[in-house]
Amino acid sequence: MKEGPASQEKVIRLEDVTAGYQRGKPVIDGIDLEVCRNDFLAVIGPNGGGKSTLIKVILGLLEPWHGTVEVLGGPPGQAWGEVGYVPQVMPEETFPITVMDVVLMGRLKSAGRPGWFGGKDRRRAMEDLERLDVADLAYTDMNSLSGGQKQRVLIARALAGDPEILMLDEPVASVDHETQESFFNLLARMNENMTIVMVTHDVGAVSSHIKSIACINRLLVSHGDTISQETVSRAYGCPFELISHGGVPHRVLGRNDEGSRR
Repeated sequence: MKEGPASQEKVIRLEDVTAGYQRGKPVIDGIDLEVCRNDFLAVIGPNGGGKSTLIKVILGLLEPWHGTVEVLGGPPGQAWGEVGYVPQVMPEETFPITVMDVVLMGRLKSAGRPGWFGGKDRRRAMEDLERLDVADLAYTDMNSLSGGQKQRVLIARALAGDPEILMLDEPVASVDHETQESFFNLLARMNENMTIVMVTHDVGAVSSHIKSIACINRLLVSHGDTISQETVSRAYGCPFELISHGGVPHRVLGRNDEGSRR
């Protein structure tokens, strides 16, 4: 894990935030979280623990029932042009749109509105497609791509707008290991001038790049530049350890009291 961010300027701040989708059943509860400029925060926790819900609250896609949320000093909705987002999954609906059209949507901040994209916007979009090794698909119908290819395109769209904050929800779940490694190296370079918040199930794979970790299971179990095995085990509800496989550390959930794997 890298050293924490040099700046102490808070670009994301949550205070006593509770949110969910059905009243009386909060998915996240009483969350206090601050993210400094140029931090690289990994958000980990068990399935259903509230990681994606936390991201939606920060993005302004889900209004909290209680508490306050600030992004770049104001309400989340006011910062939309400065925040890039890569979702966990692609929508199932199909649209007649090319890869280039999708990536250009990330340039709305500079273009003003769709259809006003100039040569500079298209060059930048192509550069980001090249970074993700899908430039040859620029004028391909988005619906014809594989899951991994679609994920790379969404990553390129998020990068195209030069956001101050990049939010990623399991961004490499559908891409191969070689692409993952290349992508994490790219994020590390971008982190010099960009704050990154990434939900991940495999903190070991990015451990050499991240600067802090937040462990969430409805409550914020831990947040800082270090995290203990005991803390993570408590969040997951069973023993937790990291093992190395092929030189890359991975998380492994151990046996619970009944002897079965979680």
